[in-house]
Amino acid sequence: TGKKTKKSPETPTNDAFDSLSIETKQAATVVLMLNSPEEEVLLKASEAILRFAEKGDVNRSSLLSLGALEPLLSLISHEDKLIRKNAFMALGSLASHGDVKLLLKKNDAVPQMVAKLSHEDDVVILECATLCLALLSTDFGCKVQIFDNKGMEALIRLLTNPHPNIKKNSVECIYNLVQDSQSLVAVCKLKGISPLLELLHTDVPAIQDVALHTLECITVDRETQAAFRMEKGFDIILDDLHALALKVVCNCLGDSGSVPVIEETGVLEKLLQFVVTSNLHEVQASAIKAISRVARSCENRKILQDKDVEKVLVDLLAVENSNISSAACQTVAVMSENLASRDTFRHLDGIMPIVQLLNSENAEVQEAAAQALSSLTTGNQPNAQVVDDAKGDVLLIRCLQSGNPNAVAHAAITLANMASHESLRDSILSHGAMQALVPHLQYGEKHLIISITQAVASLACDAEGRMEFRNTGGLPPLIKLLLSNDAEVRRNGCWAVSVCASDEPTATEMCKLGALEILQELNLSTSRKNKFSELALQKLLDNNLSVKYSLTGHLSPSDIITDGFYDPGQKKKLALSQQFSRQQSFFLYSEENQKDRKESERQPWTLPCDVAFHNMVTEAAKTILPLQDDTEQYRALAKLVSDAMGGAVNPDELHNFLFELHLSELKHKHQSNIIPIGRIRKGTYYHRAMLFKALADRIGLVCSLVRGSYNRAWNEVFVSRASSGVPGYFHKPQSYIVDLMHDPGNLMRNDSLEAAQYQSI
Repeated sequence: TGKKTKKSPETPTNDAFDSLSIETKQAATVVLMLNSPEEEVLLKASEAILRFAEKGDVNRSSLLSLGALEPLLSLISHEDKLIRKNAFMALGSLASHGDVKLLLKKNDAVPQMVAKLSHEDDVVILECATLCLALLSTDFGCKVQIFDNKGMEALIRLLTNPHPNIKKNSVECIYNLVQDSQSLVAVCKLKGISPLLELLHTDVPAIQDVALHTLECITVDRETQAAFRMEKGFDIILDDLHALALKVVCNCLGDSGSVPVIEETGVLEKLLQFVVTSNLHEVQASAIKAISRVARSCENRKILQDKDVEKVLVDLLAVENSNISSAACQTVAVMSENLASRDTFRHLDGIMPIVQLLNSENAEVQEAAAQALSSLTTGNQPNAQVVDDAKGDVLLIRCLQSGNPNAVAHAAITLANMASHESLRDSILSHGAMQALVPHLQYGEKHLIISITQAVASLACDAEGRMEFRNTGGLPPLIKLLLSNDAEVRRNGCWAVSVCASDEPTATEMCKLGALEILQELNLSTSRKNKFSELALQKLLDNNLSVKYSLTGHLSPSDIITDGFYDPGQKKKLALSQQFSRQQSFFLYSEENQKDRKESERQPWTLPCDVAFHNMVTEAAKTILPLQDDTEQYRALAKLVSDAMGGAVNPDELHNFLFELHLSELKHKHQSNIIPIGRIRKGTYYHRAMLFKALADRIGLVCSLVRGSYNRAWNEVFVSRASSGVPGYFHKPQSYIVDLMHDPGNLMRNDSLEAAQYQSI
């Protein structure tokens, strides 16, 4: 037992495994190894995956199909920095494959990637992370994730990273993000303007290009524009001015805040010099657009005018380049908001070349030329005359037939400006303007319809224009505009209707098409009516007195009734009802000579001659006009009317004055409900009042016609009575009712009991 024994070697434990070297040429095996818990295996597997992926697209496609992306994503958060690095590099290599973006999005990779931007300092990891985010940032959902995970803030910090690829990837990602308004505004709030401007000093053209594109996007925001100026952005960007830089400048020169910058930095002089000296048409066009942006401010236009920018623009109109021509015309349009500039362009002979540009086959140039002319001719008759002298009206009407809505709208406004001058209106109409305008009333965008209605209103100021508009079929689509839900379209439609309703034929036709009912209903709505809807209704009634009297029961002294006027009776409702009372109708027609019966039988039906009425007009003119006193004139006319319609009737004997029987006989004789008023020999209140108004209007006496209830109507006149105490002194004119029924010629004070009794039963 005490014998010494030899110690045996240590026996391995049961759960240990001898080290094993594995060599494989199968990508699938290596992908499986990415799931190993051993760091050494993960390190070698990720290195192998990276080398395999870098050999080409076929290998990358193979790795994706084998499911390598998911384990690689899990490894970018591994504790071992080298494993994380290899995993990121492998992902960066795979990122060039078309399907990677979809798989990264599916595996919710954005939060992990964004987190690495703030917690990693390894250049390779940051480069690959920003590369993947730049790829993902083109997707809307991923943009939201990047923003919500504070990715914008981290990306802005990385713009100052010394590594060029990190800068490039970061600014590309930011550019993609700022396509949405939320991120666009955030760049300024996160103080991203300064680092973006610093990127313009880099030697890498690709970084400069993306930085400028990003600045172009974000400087549409007012706060960003102010920040850009505070960061001395003009000083930086004007050091190397080219087309893309000019677009940024253009954005930042449009508001009043740019005025002191323009004066302090000399940016305007640089832009003008650039326009004149550059040999690159694209750059020249961009510089002109920047000047156009400057000119949007009233203060800036004054500065530009002092720099003789009008002459520069006129010289550019001669350059045979569509981009330059378009930009120059647009700038002329903006500068012409300054009244003095409109005259300056004319004095520099700049209008003629703009008119000729309407012949351009380039739609953008044609549109810009029409826009410039619309501004130049606003409130400027000499400019409108120059356009007309250059046969511009023909070219503008041709422009109306183009398929470019903006060009059509500008051409219509130019024609409207020109047509406001009577001397040019006839020429425009003679070239078929109305025929070219009418189709656009039925179809078109809001701004186009508004421009067209304004042109129609300008051209319809005289009878010829209104007749052409009617004959071209313009009334139905115009009236439909009154039903528009757009307030501005409705307002312009009402204005055009008010102009077109300036003569009886057009007003009558519009009433037939339902304009009256539409305007009545429109004016009953406090939310839909406008100042022009009330004017349109009034004009419609003023030029259709038969309807006006039926609806309102009142014709003022300025409402002069003429041949063809008839009384259909009182309309029962003010809106949408066509029902009239059963009161007999009668009309005026006093032409003395009738056509031969055989000839008239071949012609459409016309109103028959009312010889009796014509004779009364002649007698009134002969016997009443020579009277010197207006009171005596009214009394004499009242007696003439009373004698013609049955004489005086005692109020107590009214029930025996059987005028209805007489009217029935006349209706039967004429086979019509409409009776010539001169043939009525027994007439009551409303017959006599109408005849008095008709005769007074013919011989120049002033009176109104008012309809009451129950067959009552009367005439109101204003008379100055002489003072009994002061010779030669007359009292202020007073309103009187003319008695035509009981004591013909008696003038009753309108506010008297006697007048009240006459007006009622």
